[in-house]
Amino acid sequence: MQSIEICAGAGGQALGLEQAGFNHIALVEIDENACRTLRYNRPNWNVIEGDIKVFSAEQYIGIDLLAGGVPCPPFSVAGKQLGHDDERDLFLEAIRLVRECDPKAVMLENVRGLFNTKFVEYRNAIKSDLEEMGYICEWELVHTHHYGVPQLRPRTILVALKKEYHPHFSWPLGAVAPPPTVGQLLYSEMASGGWEGAKAWAGQADGIAPTLVGGSKKHGGADLGPTRAREAWQKFGVDGLGVADAPPPSGFVGMPKLTVKMAALVQGFPPTWEFTGKKTPAYKQVGNAFPPPVACAVGKSIYKALKMGEKKISENREKAV
Repeated sequence: MQSIEICAGAGGQALGLEQAGFNHIALVEIDENACRTLRYNRPNWNVIEGDIKVFSAEQYIGIDLLAGGVPCPPFSVAGKQLGHDDERDLFLEAIRLVRECDPKAVMLENVRGLFNTKFVEYRNAIKSDLEEMGYICEWELVHTHHYGVPQLRPRTILVALKKEYHPHFSWPLGAVAPPPTVGQLLYSEMASGGWEGAKAWAGQADGIAPTLVGGSKKHGGADLGPTRAREAWQKFGVDGLGVADAPPPSGFVGMPKLTVKMAALVQGFPPTWEFTGKKTPAYKQVGNAFPPPVACAVGKSIYKALKMGEKKISENREKAV
């Protein structure tokens, strides 16, 4: 199964879809720091650094999957929620690319704000465009902590499949076991610098984390989120005002900050995934990512639907002969 990834970021969705069985033949991303991260971790990936507004998908006609996470600021409650009137809204570009390459399936994710009442007509217009192209569409609100990610990170996901594949698609049910607590997940990292208080801290951090916020190109830095998010992190004994260069050392007193690696673990990235660049741009890549375990779960459902659909098409051809 082959796929195209647009607005690929630092690879959260791409990694999850790779784990689900998809082979990326093109990943389009405009941010140079994110592109370096993609190339560092997957030198074999075809990373295309540039704006999707000038990207053409015509050479990929009939691709199995077109996926991506179009920018969320137009719909985020942290922004002005301008939707289509926001210059960063790239949903229409995604629809254009679908028209160009006619994939068997489409997967686009965004923030929970897209489900607000004010965007009903907007969502319906996107759905109508895809239906005219022969797709059956489903919007779903997915909670990442249902998939083993210890974070309150609701995301909207649009899955559209050609009519011959859609009957075989169903949304994943989520993980059987609850996710680890923040303390359980990060204890080893918090203790890795020799901090004697790591065990006590882990016992205090006994829940799932608030949403990590990476900010946009125009706003946001290395803080873990706005005031309400930082207050939530404080309850876990974490200073959300900035990101640390390293885990707390021996003799540390006070509230520790997360490192980029710790934030990546909270997003569901494996420890082996490296984020390149300086601390602030590296953290923004993490904070804006789509958790790989969620992408993997939805990707597996799409993969299964395509495989079963192909099998059914083949059986019908044999009967016809």
